[in-house]
Amino acid sequence: MDGYDGTVRLGALNLKHDRSELDSGPDVSVSSPVTRQKATAAKQFIENHYKNYLQGLQDRKERRRAVQRRAQEAQVSIEEQEEMLRNLERRETEYMRLQRRKIGIDDFEQLTVIGRGAFGEVRLCRAKSTGEIFAMKKLKKSDMLSRGQVEHVRSERNLLAEVDSRCIVKLEYSFQDSDFLYLIMEYLPGGDIMTLLMREDILSEDVARFYIAESILAIHSIHQHNYVHRDIKPDNLILDRNGHLKLSDFGLCKPLDDKYSTILLESEDFTSHESTSESEGYSTSPWLMPKEQLQQWKRNRRALAYSTVGTLDYMAPEVLVKKGYGIECDWWSLGAIMYEMLVGCPPFCSDDPRMTCRKIINWKTCLKFPEEPKISVEAKDLICRFLCDVETRLGTRGVEEIKAHPWFRGIQWDMLYEMEAAYKPTVTGDLDTQNFEKFHEVEGPPSTTSTVGPWRKMLTSKDTNFIGYTFKKSDILKSLEGSGTDVRTNGSSNTPSLVSLLGRIDLQETSIPESEQKPET
Repeated sequence: MDGYDGTVRLGALNLKHDRSELDSGPDVSVSSPVTRQKATAAKQFIENHYKNYLQGLQDRKERRRAVQRRAQEAQVSIEEQEEMLRNLERRETEYMRLQRRKIGIDDFEQLTVIGRGAFGEVRLCRAKSTGEIFAMKKLKKSDMLSRGQVEHVRSERNLLAEVDSRCIVKLEYSFQDSDFLYLIMEYLPGGDIMTLLMREDILSEDVARFYIAESILAIHSIHQHNYVHRDIKPDNLILDRNGHLKLSDFGLCKPLDDKYSTILLESEDFTSHESTSESEGYSTSPWLMPKEQLQQWKRNRRALAYSTVGTLDYMAPEVLVKKGYGIECDWWSLGAIMYEMLVGCPPFCSDDPRMTCRKIINWKTCLKFPEEPKISVEAKDLICRFLCDVETRLGTRGVEEIKAHPWFRGIQWDMLYEMEAAYKPTVTGDLDTQNFEKFHEVEGPPSTTSTVGPWRKMLTSKDTNFIGYTFKKSDILKSLEGSGTDVRTNGSSNTPSLVSLLGRIDLQETSIPESEQKPET
């Protein structure tokens, strides 16, 4: 009860409202940085949980309405509609159960390394439960933090989770442990376009046209979701076992609402006037390099792709000079790749990266074409309309103006991924890695011990930066197709089954609720 002397009695404890006493002691209202960080992590954890829960609820309602709509359109009886909805509910329950299952590194057997970069590695892995083969991208958290790559990692994961396109590599799972981030993606055994170019030197215009066309569809698919890739290069154009192309490696992608580059070069003015001897280097065309030197450049080019520096050969001038830019920079990169496919080297390549930068910025005087190999007028025109100022660059006003270019005359854009590919790689099995570089194990065999600890230990500082990283793709249609829920009306073979009804529904591949994830997420 309240006392007459201004005290509040809590049991036997009397607390006087004496501000002088409160002010004289330590200010307990000021929390430590660690406490604030944990509070922020908990806040984000709870927000993600309820966001995913509400999204999942909305998705289930949409699927139910879609089934009802399809059933009515098919004029099935009321009894069969009710049976279809009961089947849907059972499948939804199974779907949610699958979504709640925790996924971690100990669910996969780690196999051959097929790629190694500045921030991690890519290796084959096998799901222990199903035997399916995937590509595992493994990134070290401490490196991500020390090199300021947290936002890039988030953007890559978000894009892969958001964009459902057959033109880009599919993400199956993402998760983390105390030291690493993991992306489990579909494995494409056909190698990349860079490997193809190193084998073939140049491609015919028909083959180049096919892969440039598929690249356009892939790039456009991420532009539609308001992302700019910023790292379009032959290494990131991967072929599946049938030879069709998919876009990969979104580590530098960025939402379009932030148009300013975080790829900051050294504080050097590449546009400044150089000495006479250096300026003469501008006119040195890459195809005039001695053959041995060009071959050495190609070998170095592959090694450079795995370094922290990266390659600048495909980067647009507006990116290099640190100006604002948008999706147009990806079309410049595609133009540089097309040039390399038809000529045998990028248009501005040099042994010296600084010279490459200067050539790109001075593209008006440095972009030249050799007499051999012969290139069609239409191909040369398309390259020049990619490698030009942003204002006049093809694609600035939409992808349709690229598709309408004469070089693509006869291309059936809607059928590209249905037809036979222009090149079919040699693939002997699910574990075949012959189309990728060979890498040695640098740390011995991968550990099979789970490094996931209990949530009660709380998050370390490096973990709070990656709250919400976990993703789990689950296809309810796959479950339905094997469930024997093929409901037909009056035995008629013309009446659609439940699977055919659901097959037209846009099922959202929702991420796993945060409350069901591994503890460190």
